[in-house]
Amino acid sequence: MQQGSNRQTDIELANLRRQHQLILNSVGEGVYGLDAMGNVTFVNPAAASLIGWEMDDLIGKSMHAILHHSKPDGTVYPREECHIYAAFKEGTVRRVDNEVFWRKDGTSFPVEYISTPMHNEKNQLVGSVVTFRDITQRKLSESILQRANEELEQRVIERTSELSKANEQLQQLNEDRSRFVAMICHEFRNPLNNISFSVSSLKRYDRQLSAQEKIEYLSDVETNIDRMTQMTNELLVIGQIETEGINLSSEKIDLVGFCQELIAELKHTYSAREIQFNSNISFLESEIDCRLLRSILTNVLTNSVRYSQGDKLIEFELNFQSDRAIFTIKDWGIGIPKGDINKIFTPFHRGKNVSNIPGTGLGLNIVKRFIDLLNGEINISSKVNQGTTVQIEIPLHGDR
Repeated sequence: MQQGSNRQTDIELANLRRQHQLILNSVGEGVYGLDAMGNVTFVNPAAASLIGWEMDDLIGKSMHAILHHSKPDGTVYPREECHIYAAFKEGTVRRVDNEVFWRKDGTSFPVEYISTPMHNEKNQLVGSVVTFRDITQRKLSESILQRANEELEQRVIERTSELSKANEQLQQLNEDRSRFVAMICHEFRNPLNNISFSVSSLKRYDRQLSAQEKIEYLSDVETNIDRMTQMTNELLVIGQIETEGINLSSEKIDLVGFCQELIAELKHTYSAREIQFNSNISFLESEIDCRLLRSILTNVLTNSVRYSQGDKLIEFELNFQSDRAIFTIKDWGIGIPKGDINKIFTPFHRGKNVSNIPGTGLGLNIVKRFIDLLNGEINISSKVNQGTTVQIEIPLHGDR
């Protein structure tokens, strides 16, 4: 009777082992068991396949030495620091997803594993069971997601910075416009006050004023109207540049002949002042917007005449170098104070030493804008009471 009972028990145990083996074989995750020394007691096909070993070759071997001997960076992974080792030595369940297992061919793959301690019937630690899975795809997805998040975060930072800069620029633009409007009002107020004074004087003292005095008052009105007209025209040019822009219209010209014609025109207006033109060449072809070039040179030459003293010459030279025309205009006038040089292109700014010499303070601002449109450069050097030298460089082909 006892013998039959034992046989039945053996059969049941055998069936149970077969069921366990079938379960191990069918599980997609790797599963292996370790004894108290860390040697393999069993391993399922999935585990053997994932690390590139035959199952029989793993039994009795130290699994740490086989698949867990190194860290992800390739440095040695001491067994005492291993979470799997801690499970069967300390009796704690360990779950890890930031390490790698190593294959027989020396390659590695990221894993997630759980190491669970095993106890015997006396509750003594006898080893552990380790289940693991290859999480290469998951890590790849996480890496892609992290990279996407970082790129998105960087874009947000860049966009925020761009918006911040745009906001600052808009604020600065509004402030600049407010100052510009205030300057315009101030600059127009002076000639308007002068006109108002002259008209009021003519009305009030009409009978007391001589014919010559009346002419002087009317001349003053005319002068101030001319000044306001000039400022209005120059402001319209600046406004056109800032809003609509100016369409360049290039044409082929001889710059030497162009400069000679320009000087001849200016002599009709400034007959008392001689402009001496020099050039080391007799012909220099250029394809450029003549309107802009004429405005640039006329403005600078007019300034030289206006702010010069006595009957000293205005020197005007044309040279070229490396496909660039170089215009140099030199006078021996009142010069520009050192503190004003850096502000010379600011609208309405005029040197402290201009006294009563007429001017709007807009001409050089327009000159600078036109030179920029022609991809050129302007440099000004000056000393008070010793004169000013203006050098303008413009490509012979303005659109290059």
